Amino acid sequence: MRSLAFFVLERRWLFIAFAIGALLYFLPTPEGLSREGELVLIMSVISVILFVTEPVPLPTVALMMIVGQVLLLGKEPDQVAQSLMSDSVLFIMGSLMLAVAIVKQKLDKRIAYFIVRMTGPNIRNIAMGVAIISGLLASVIGEHTVAAMMLPVALTLISLAKKEGQSIRGVAAILLLSISYGCSIAGIGTPSGGARNAIMIGYWREFFFDPLDPESRRFLVSYFRWALFSYPVFLIQLPFLVFILFRVFKPETTDLSRAVVKLRHQIADQGPMRRRDWLTVGIFALTLSSWISLSGHVGLGIVALMGAIAFLVTGLVRWDDMNSGVNWGVVLLYAAAISLGVEMRDSGAAEWVATSVLGLLEPLGIESGMPLWAVVGGMTAVITNTMSNGAAVAVIGPVTLDMAVTAGESPLRLGFITAIASSFAYFTVIATPACMIVYSSGYLKAGDFLRVGSRLIIVSMLVLMLAAMFYWPLLGL
Repeated sequence: MRSLAFFVLERRWLFIAFAIGALLYFLPTPEGLSREGELVLIMSVISVILFVTEPVPLPTVALMMIVGQVLLLGKEPDQVAQSLMSDSVLFIMGSLMLAVAIVKQKLDKRIAYFIVRMTGPNIRNIAMGVAIISGLLASVIGEHTVAAMMLPVALTLISLAKKEGQSIRGVAAILLLSISYGCSIAGIGTPSGGARNAIMIGYWREFFFDPLDPESRRFLVSYFRWALFSYPVFLIQLPFLVFILFRVFKPETTDLSRAVVKLRHQIADQGPMRRRDWLTVGIFALTLSSWISLSGHVGLGIVALMGAIAFLVTGLVRWDDMNSGVNWGVVLLYAAAISLGVEMRDSGAAEWVATSVLGLLEPLGIESGMPLWAVVGGMTAVITNTMSNGAAVAVIGPVTLDMAVTAGESPLRLGFITAIASSFAYFTVIATPACMIVYSSGYLKAGDFLRVGSRLIIVSMLVLMLAAMFYWPLLGL
């Protein structure tokens, strides 16, 4: 009995989620919503609760989504299986494989020395350099990978700067949060910066592209076009991030010359770049250029897989490393979330939610224009602080795109706002993998994220709204 009680207590949110789902199942179907659409929304509500509370591993939730489409929606198993695999999912899988290959080469000290050579020993300049390098890398290979790569870089600088008996928590907090927030902000920069970008691109293609309609080709957003819209939004936020960090934390020292000298000696002992190091850089550079030049013809996912194949063929990484380093549960999770998102569109559930939300906003005079953009951005920011940004876009993306159609807004504009606002997960340790990774260093407190995040969210929302109003129209949006 005691074991059973412990099991129930440990899994309580699983039972609560299914109890809420059962209650909704037996309630009358709302007017204007089909029974199938109602079932899709019930599955989405249960999934969101399980995403937030995590009573079971998240890939288990993905499996529930797949089984639910067959048992509750009556879909054919082959039909569901086909919906799980798309170019977006291949892209996510290939990006994770590339990340494993890059981390395997252990270039952290060289990156740290490159930063301090570029910035000099001043702590403010180093923090800006750390944020820029973290951002530039995270914009193409994913924030969790870059946070894992850059954490040893920051810890190296912190340990070399620390004198015996001296506390440098201020310095540590600035450097570590420069990594986590730099990664989070930059994840919007390119399609390979995060799964939520690939998910939104997939939704645009799935919902709005018609091979027989030349006009609909504008919904085939290329790697370069995405970066053109999103990269400036990321870059503008970086100086504000560093400014906020120095307002919240006071560094114990402003000169890290001592750390720079020690780091220089360690790099000298390590020797020059080896052939394997240069080959790694070359393959990644070739993959990045192929994303820009070839993705419109063969797809982002195929290019990512070509890069992963190159690392395997050259022997820079073994399949055992790929197999153990890639979180295959994440691939499954996003595949299932995208599949359920398509069902939300096909069943009319997304349209019903969008119409209902707009109906609530209309009396307030915010059913279109910048007020609507702000509502979409704020709604996404709230959701992304309770679950992963990829899951947030997978869940809310169909709703915001249908809101755009219903309100006469551009689906591209509201789609970009949704994807970009999903990076505003600033408030808690568990908000993003990057936050969890730097928190594991032991130098930070949980409250540090709220102190910085509560200020940074204001800047981020303002930059996003200004970009949507003034910059994107210059690009034809």
